[in-house]
Amino acid sequence: MLKKKMTYRDAGVDVGKIRAAQKSIGDIISITHRFPRKGRVLSGFGHYAGLVKLGSQTIALHSDGVGTKVLVAQLMNKFDTVGIDCVAMNVNDVICVGARPVAFIDYIALRQPNEKLIEEIAGGLVEGARQSQMAIVGGETAVLPDVIAGEGDNAFDLAGMVMGVVERQVLGNSIKPGDVILGVESSGLHSNGYTLARKVLLSKYSVDENAEHLVQTVGEELLTPTRIYVKPVMEVLEKTRVHGLANITGGAFTKLTRLNKNVRYMLDGLPSVTGIFKQIQVDGDIDIEEMYRTFNMGVGFCVVAPKASAEQVIRIFGKHKMRCSPIGRIEKGAGVVATLEGKKHML
Repeated sequence: MLKKKMTYRDAGVDVGKIRAAQKSIGDIISITHRFPRKGRVLSGFGHYAGLVKLGSQTIALHSDGVGTKVLVAQLMNKFDTVGIDCVAMNVNDVICVGARPVAFIDYIALRQPNEKLIEEIAGGLVEGARQSQMAIVGGETAVLPDVIAGEGDNAFDLAGMVMGVVERQVLGNSIKPGDVILGVESSGLHSNGYTLARKVLLSKYSVDENAEHLVQTVGEELLTPTRIYVKPVMEVLEKTRVHGLANITGGAFTKLTRLNKNVRYMLDGLPSVTGIFKQIQVDGDIDIEEMYRTFNMGVGFCVVAPKASAEQVIRIFGKHKMRCSPIGRIEKGAGVVATLEGKKHML
């Protein structure tokens, strides 16, 4: 009898159901767009950030958290990097609409009061803010022993919200056939797919163990902070022309359709499966399609640009010590098609 291949759904996360729930929420909250007595909602759901027009300025807002990566921090008893992840998950989304991050607020929910834990988390938040060139202007710390699960006094959850000011609005509506898709390297898993990654790796290894395809211990690989793309993206917006910006997070490369659903994203230059991604695929016996639907696979951010802009975009990311290269192109049609191991797959 053939063994069933593991999927994200098997690990407890059904992306299809999540998207259906998100659509329902979007339909419900859209009625509020006519409530404000000042300002005008330009975009409130379905993209990487909500947009509100206030006088001559357009404000972008987004909220996100770190997800189950916090459980790895608890296992490692190391909390000075998840704050970077929290900031990254917010700013990397808000820049996708052409907004410069300006201000951030955090929300830390604890099982028990723990001053050392808070100080370590705050240190990571400050480092993330430094890399993003923005201010942390407030936040909330709550002690919720009946809500926050986990082992011991280090159980916590972490989320935040960012406000940005749009410098050059980029929503993807100008994406057209002939455009080039550029991929910027990730620092690893970033902060997505951890329910599946933990289920696979931590069922076989402890956080202190090494594994065949990893250069660090399992715990160190899982805790590697999410790369922050603010500086190069802001320079790209200032110096060249782009048609779309995509943070590759939950749902991986299917996220590209957020930008424009009326074109086809042909991905024929994606990196091969290496490092932690290879370890997860091998140990979890996971199909190649599932890997590229769930994880960033080494590409943490995508820029869709006219061919004439591609080389300059690559140079700017290189200046910031981030590898950027063509991974595909835009064609007529719809959806995302990726060439994986020599075969085309609809993601």
